[in-house]
Amino acid sequence: MDDSLIDILIFAPLAPICGVLLFWFIQLLFIESQKYLLSKIKHRHEALCRFTNFLGIFFQTLCHALGYTVTGSGIAEFYLSVDYGKVSPRKKKTGFFEWFSNGFLFLGPFFIPPLLLLLCLIFLMNNGLGFIPQHGYSFSQELIDFGANLYLFSNSFLGFLVSMDLFHPGHIGFLILFLFLGLGIRPSYIRDERREERIDMLYDLRNIKNHLLHRPLYVLLFFIASYIFFYISFFFKLNWYTAFFSLLGRLSIIAIISLLVTHLLLILIRITDKIEGVIRLVPYITMIPSYVSLRVLFLLLPIPYATTFALIGMCIITGVAAILILRRQTNKFKTSSMMDSLYLEEGDADG
Repeated sequence: MDDSLIDILIFAPLAPICGVLLFWFIQLLFIESQKYLLSKIKHRHEALCRFTNFLGIFFQTLCHALGYTVTGSGIAEFYLSVDYGKVSPRKKKTGFFEWFSNGFLFLGPFFIPPLLLLLCLIFLMNNGLGFIPQHGYSFSQELIDFGANLYLFSNSFLGFLVSMDLFHPGHIGFLILFLFLGLGIRPSYIRDERREERIDMLYDLRNIKNHLLHRPLYVLLFFIASYIFFYISFFFKLNWYTAFFSLLGRLSIIAIISLLVTHLLLILIRITDKIEGVIRLVPYITMIPSYVSLRVLFLLLPIPYATTFALIGMCIITGVAAILILRRQTNKFKTSSMMDSLYLEEGDADG
């Protein structure tokens, strides 16, 4: 059998799957990094940490409920609290349906919440939502087409984010959902002495591994179905297979960028926590007037990409304000310490 045919029949279907797993793993690393940042601000912002945990539990419980709905089990009980969520099916099903429903619990939170944002982007983004034509069906070409689809979307998505109009109600609503996703894509529970287990990246991976190995036959059926789907796309010269896994990759891109943005927010909180007194609120207060002032300025002096420059200007002004206030307080503290030491030295000399 020709090497190229072996590549197409055996290795090529694995390329988009490997791409999705790579982005999903990067997403897990960002989640773990965010949990670390939350642990550093918990002593002063416990309410925020509990809120992010509630968001994570909400997304997790909602995904589990969706799993029961899709499998026709129905929902008999839906319970949600700050650190616990539970869904009970109306009709208990076993076998594949039970395994599939639990898959929504363990894997759903990584993909379903970003899917809600992707549906919003259909009405907000003008381009970047389509898929490129298929250029080949080898392993390397599948990987290239997968990457090209993600680049097409990422370029448009980032362009949309940096040009958001905060005077637009739809953009404001999307921004709120975007931040909620970044803060609550997984429960951010900080370990407590009363709990024996710690919810972290290893905890997630262990649960997913146990879920998959519990029914290895279903995992095998997934790969068989994937290969059949690829062969159909190959036979009819379609891009359906690559487009499907590119869609999963786009969901990871949305999640990763939302996590990155919330990282910046948490870093700002850590910086302002070092500022003493009410003055630490000044950087947050400057956000609205600085953005409004820049938008008014660009209305009077029209320039291209006015909304982009207004957003960038607001972020720069906020960051500079926080750094200047922190630097001023630090310098005052150093000056005060130096003066105290001088007074002590003079006192010793007098004595």
